Amino acid sequence: MSKAKVAQKAPFKFEVEAGKKYFWCSCGESQSQPFCDGSHKGTDFSPMVVSYEEDKTLFLCGCKATGNAPLCDGAHKNLD
Repeated sequence: MSKAKVAQKAPFKFEVEAGKKYFWCSCGESQSQPFCDGSHKGTDFSPMVVSYEEDKTLFLCGCKATGNAPLCDGAHKNLD
């Protein structure tokens, strides 16, 4: 499997809406970070589809190295 591109070395703060589907970019190539714009086509990557039961503020991974996708787990702090 290919290695994801680091989109940014910090999380994306985002307000999610209850019941809405979001397509989190896992490849790091999207120009619509942190969400997918189809840039993964032709790669080993595909977006992660998520939805939430309530409106809330989340911190979505920008470095694509999280162990808790799509949420930030602080992995960006260990990147060069």
